[in-house]
Amino acid sequence: MTDNFKTTLLGSTGLKVGRLGIAGSYGAPAKAFEDAFEKGCNYFYLGSGRHRSGMKTAIKNLCRKGHRNKMVICIQTYARWGFMTEFLFKRLLNSLGIEYADVLMLGWHNSEPFSNLINFALKMKEKGLCKFIGMSGHNRSLFPKMAQKNIFDVFHIRYNPAHRGAEIESFPLFDTTPAPGIVTYTATRWGHLLNPKHMPKGFTALKASDCYRFSLSNPNVNICLTGPKNIHQMQSALTSLDLGPLGAKDLERIKTIGDYVHQHAKSFFS
Repeated sequence: MTDNFKTTLLGSTGLKVGRLGIAGSYGAPAKAFEDAFEKGCNYFYLGSGRHRSGMKTAIKNLCRKGHRNKMVICIQTYARWGFMTEFLFKRLLNSLGIEYADVLMLGWHNSEPFSNLINFALKMKEKGLCKFIGMSGHNRSLFPKMAQKNIFDVFHIRYNPAHRGAEIESFPLFDTTPAPGIVTYTATRWGHLLNPKHMPKGFTALKASDCYRFSLSNPNVNICLTGPKNIHQMQSALTSLDLGPLGAKDLERIKTIGDYVHQHAKSFFS
């Protein structure tokens, strides 16, 4: 599904994307996102977090420089009703000074979205407000079923060394044509994989770049998201692209750590 470790096509959308996507709700300044864009990271994911000003400024700056056609902007909304989804979506478009987003992401659906919501999303696509429609959630087995409906072009799926269920419940079941774009998130398992106190005896904590490389080493994954809080975290994440795929020895080490973290570090999601 992927072309190489730094760039690929997002499923069957035809969109050329950097394989490290960037999430804008964690507080990093505009410069962090603009520097990442210069390194080929062009998938800009805007959720509903409160700390989005850095990414919003970066998007406006890059658009003013004539880079809009090189950017893939994904806007997510958690609204459950179509009219509110369109209202929030258009309000964010206006604040960014753009006429459309590449992806409308319907956020956090663990069961099939309401038909009203899907119909509104399709009408928004017809109006040119978005080019593609995506869905995120934590029910891994739902994504292949939704892919069969040929409505969604992109899926955001939770996947990391401690949560590898997508390898069984999602990835091998995507046999649809056209193929959906696959974007993974929570690569560090909310920081647990980076915390020394959660490591098995004799193991050192992972680096963030280890977690991104783990996800990107899976051939089913188009993009892995990173959510930097500052420029340092963004620069650290970017090293994963130059380091490339994990070798077999590192992969086994990371899986061992992931299994231990899954069993011993508490989380809201299994």
